[in-house]
Amino acid sequence: MADSDDDWRVTLSVSQPQAGPEQQSASLRRAEEDIRGQVGRGIGVGAGEGQIFLYAGTETAAAEAERIARDVLARAGLAAESAVHRWHPVEERWETPDVPMPQTAAEREAEHQRLVDDETAESLASGTAQWEVRVELGSHRQAVALARTLEGEGRAIVRRWKFLLVGAANEDEARELAAQLEREVPPGAAVKVEMSGVGWPFPPS
Repeated sequence: MADSDDDWRVTLSVSQPQAGPEQQSASLRRAEEDIRGQVGRGIGVGAGEGQIFLYAGTETAAAEAERIARDVLARAGLAAESAVHRWHPVEERWETPDVPMPQTAAEREAEHQRLVDDETAESLASGTAQWEVRVELGSHRQAVALARTLEGEGRAIVRRWKFLLVGAANEDEARELAAQLEREVPPGAAVKVEMSGVGWPFPPS
């Protein structure tokens, strides 16, 4: 299986001994610009507070970008600790290279279940649902009727004229709810699953 773009990330945590915060920040910006100019267009370069990130399509490209970045940092008198991670698209998070990519249906399902469990745990810990289902109906009356039905089922909803937003703890729950609503809404209604943009109470009160 070929690697897709930006599957690999190098994180360089940069420090400049005996330099103040402003001097460190200025040095980091210059180093970031130099690195971007030397690693080539195939490498994505970003920066955070005290960190430089390199994004590459393969492990080999990531290693070469790391080598170039370390040379630039060394010439600038900056020390750095580095970490390499690979993106796992099923689990939707960065993992160290020693964590194998799922190869079988069972392994992919296990990774997906970990993602669902993580989303549910985050919903519980934060008290806000992480996903939502957006329903656009044909009339205000239809929206009111569906809102009453969903509220009767204990769902957390927001209604805005002909629109409904329904909170869900994780993506699987949101997709199951969307499939249910697609069977129940009037013809012409639009149902869409998306990450939550509302601070949904979770679990619903």
